[in-house]
Amino acid sequence: QVQLVESGGGLVQAGGSLRLSCAASGRTFSNYAMGWFRQAPGKEREFVAAVTVSGGNTYYADSVKGRFTISRDNAKNTVYLQMNSLKPEDTAVYYCAAKRRYMDYEATLYDYWGQGTQVTVSS
Repeated sequence: QVQLVESGGGLVQAGGSLRLSCAASGRTFSNYAMGWFRQAPGKEREFVAAVTVSGGNTYYADSVKGRFTISRDNAKNTVYLQMNSLKPEDTAVYYCAAKRRYMDYEATLYDYWGQGTQVTVSS
């Protein structure tokens, strides 16, 4: 089992920044690729970003590329999502997720999920 706890969400004006954190406990964190997903009201959960087990490779949805940065610190069992130039359409509940070995864009393939943190961007 891997337990994931997100933090760092909140209310921010358009153009602002937030940094989300996801602290992991349980099984060996460095065995898991990590992803961030988000879900807005009335919409499907969508892929935002992912990072490989070593942190050497990162992947982004086109909608956030150039604005968001995913990173991980295996010594601290934590993955981060730095979000800059936020837009109202980024408003959603953001979830971190863990997947054994290899990252994926598909949410259903992730093994463990956090409870989510709300991000609200006002115009």
